[in-house]
Amino acid sequence: MNKQNVALQVNKMCIAAMLLALCWLMPFLTLNDQALGNMLSLMHIPVFISGFVLGPIYGAFIGFIAPLTRMLMFGAPPLIAALPMAFELLTYGLISGLIYLLFIKKNKSNKLDSVIFIYVALIIAMILGRGVGGLVKYLCVLGGMGDNFTFSMFITSYFVTPWPGLIIQIVLIPALIRLLYELNLIQKFMPKYDFRNRKFKEECSNLENNKNNDNNEENSNW
Repeated sequence: MNKQNVALQVNKMCIAAMLLALCWLMPFLTLNDQALGNMLSLMHIPVFISGFVLGPIYGAFIGFIAPLTRMLMFGAPPLIAALPMAFELLTYGLISGLIYLLFIKKNKSNKLDSVIFIYVALIIAMILGRGVGGLVKYLCVLGGMGDNFTFSMFITSYFVTPWPGLIIQIVLIPALIRLLYELNLIQKFMPKYDFRNRKFKEECSNLENNKNNDNNEENSNW
């Protein structure tokens, strides 16, 4: 592994540590009010960002350990909530990063900041993550870790109660990803698709076209 790859991995780990810290700290903005915390779902935001910026592996890892480590450090969320949340956030980070990478790989125009790409990856991840979280919670109840958990309770707890958080995520996360794209973070942390080389080739092609146009203009003047 060369120095550039080592530096890249160190940078990714630093960003991952910062996003994990945000997962621990952002719930404090609700003043430890469990109802408000369930409504706003602030811990979800850094996990989605990690999936988009750092990729699916980092996104899944941060999503899984964030609620469990916060439970160990601060006693919240409780285990019956932290365990389903761990799998829910794992799915968020994994699916958002994976789908976005697939868009990057398939996209030929290099317009990776497309809002459509971001929204599709985000909404699919949100739906699948809530499904996984509900399934794990149901399995926890079957295992004797909680009370009854019906389908109507699943809809209420994962879609009705957190509707303000859903709106915040849908509005805020694409804007943040666009900003990070402009700051060159997404290109920097996804080097396997060789963004810079593609951009360099496009610049060379543009220069060649400009040169040909200049030559054609000179010939026409003669």
